[in-house]
Parts: sequence; C-alpha cells; structure tokens
Amino acid sequence: MKKVLFTATVDSHILHFHIPYLKMFKENGYEVHVATNGDEKIPYCDIKHKVCFERNPFKINNLRAIKVLKKIIDKEKFEIVHCHTPMGSVVTRIAAIKARKNGTRVIYTAHGFHFYKGAPILNWCLFYPIEKWLSKYTDTLITINKEDYELAKKKLKKCKDIKYVPGVGIDKEKFNFEMTQKEKNELRKSLGLSEYDYVIIYVAELIKRKNQSMAIKVIKKLVPEYPNIKLLLVGEDSYNGKYQALVKKLNLESNVIFAGYRKDVPKLMKISNLAISTAKQEGLPVNIIEAIACDLPLIVTDCRGNRDLVDSKHVVQIDNVNQMVKKIKHQINEKSNCFKKNNFKMYELKEITRIMEGIYIDEKNKNYIKE
Repeated sequence: MKKVLFTATVDSHILHFHIPYLKMFKENGYEVHVATNGDEKIPYCDIKHKVCFERNPFKINNLRAIKVLKKIIDKEKFEIVHCHTPMGSVVTRIAAIKARKNGTRVIYTAHGFHFYKGAPILNWCLFYPIEKWLSKYTDTLITINKEDYELAKKKLKKCKDIKYVPGVGIDKEKFNFEMTQKEKNELRKSLGLSEYDYVIIYVAELIKRKNQSMAIKVIKKLVPEYPNIKLLLVGEDSYNGKYQALVKKLNLESNVIFAGYRKDVPKLMKISNLAISTAKQEGLPVNIIEAIACDLPLIVTDCRGNRDLVDSKHVVQIDNVNQMVKKIKHQINEKSNCFKKNNFKMYELKEITRIMEGIYIDEKNKNYIKE
C-alpha cells in the first residue's frame, strides 16, 4: 500500500487546515500517517506518530525529533512527505534526506516565511540560511502569498519546483447560511453584547505577531465617540494574559470581549459589523478570507498576506492607531461593502483542492494520486 505522511508541530494545524487533503489521499488508497507533538485524534489518519517538535528552534527536543522522525520515515518508505509549520518542516526535511534518495518526494508548504520585507534582522540571520540550505532537500516548495513566491524564486533556487497556491482553501458552504435577527440577538447576548452594539471582530490566536494590542488601543480612541463599540477577540490565548492586562489597564473591560477559541466563527462573523486584522506578519490569513466569505467590511494592516486580500484603500500601516481609527469612523458612517481585491472563487476549497491534486500528481510521477 502507498503511504503519505503529513507533519506539523501541533495537532491544531493539521485539524484546521489539512483534513480535506488527508481525506483526498485516503480516498485514493493511501495509508495516511500524521506526525505532530500532540495526542488528538485526526480524521482520515490511519497511523498517528507523536514526535517532540518544538516551535522554538533552540530547543534540544528538535534534535531528538529529527532522530525519531528519521526512523519512522526510513521504516515506512512513504511515497510523499508533506511538511508544514516552520520547525516541523525543518525537522522533517532533515529527517527525510536519506529517504529522498530512495524515491520519497518531499513537499513543503511555507505558510509565511519568518524572513520577509521589513522582518527583523535576526529573522533573516536565523531562518533564511536554514531555508536556503534545506531548499535543496525540498522537491516541491509551495508558497501561499505573492511576496513569498517571488522571494523563493530569487533566494531559494536550489528547489527546482516552486509553486504559488493561494491558501489552504475555505469551504464556502460553512458560511452559506442565514441567521434570523432573533438568533443574532441571542448569540450576541451570550457574549455580553446588545443588539445595538457595533461589533468589530478579530479572529486570531492571541500572540505577539497578531498584534491585538493595536486593536485594543484603537478601541480606546473610539469609545468616547462611540460608547457602544465592542471589540470581539476570538482565539486561544497564547500570550499569558498580556492583552487582558492591557484591557484592564485602559479600563476597557466593557468594550473588549475575549471569546477564546470558538468553533462557531461563521456565526460570530454574521453577528459582527466589521472585521479587522492588526497583524505584523501573515502568510495568507484565513480569518480575512472567512470575512470575505461573509461579505464583511474589512480594515487590515499593511503586511504580507493581508495585502494579497484587501484593497489598498482599506489597508493601514502597522501600529498606526490613528489611521485605523479614521478608517473605522469612515466605515461606521458610510457602511460600505466588503473590500476584497479578488474573486472569492480562487480561495475556495474546491479550487485549492484542484490545484493541490495537480501538484500531488506531478507530471513526472503520475502515480501519486489517481487521475
């Protein structure tokens, strides 16, 4: 039986983004393996491997992970190894060096390089040399935004097959529903919101690079003029309560709601008036594509990924609080429609799946996926 391995540092990455592709391989007769550092059950996965990946590149566990994963890859003799997340992909490609010589095809999806225009010098010093070295051990490199694609073509030439694929795909059917006003009001009430509140939603893990502090400072400036404005922050807190402390310091407890990790994001989008992103760094942000699917107005920061999705008129400089405040005020008064740059179809799961099938088939290796 042919075998495929998907790797990522954490279970959540596989669960959020790659289940359709595990399903694709399963339906095409593959034995599907997944390697992460977690214990969650993964749909369409035949064999789950727990490997001690660490996000921090300086953690010694990553050296152990290379050794463990190399044994797995050498033993299982996978047709394809598809790796994701920065350190998960570094560990995987090192572990698969020998297997490539025996015919295993290694695919790496870069969900946003840590080195990019405007990135800290440390990022370029640390991550760029590693990616340049590993590019020669990568059969296919997939980038999900245009800046990374152009950068890869110029800087990572040792990889002979570099692709641009606009994201992991969004299932628009999940957003293709209507909510009654009563249902909207009830959901708002459950979150401490009234039907008269102006709700700004930002769906993102609470971490430094998502820069929720900028969003909180924006709300601080808006509250005096719009006391019923509310910021709905949806996402797991991985920043040790620092944003909650900022909210308390600015006396915004009644205007900023920390909703935590939620599985009903489409419904939360439906009860919101505006979607924002204050991120400093992105790959191709799913939260923005989801807002586009809901026809929500958008105001975002000027970073890679955001620029690919939103019209420049509704993009503000990173950490320019006053600029975002001005655009939100304009939006409240004008009530404009969604500010997307491209047709949503190019980001739909059906279209991305079609593109990925072509990559997995590979013109020189037709046996990877049945045509």
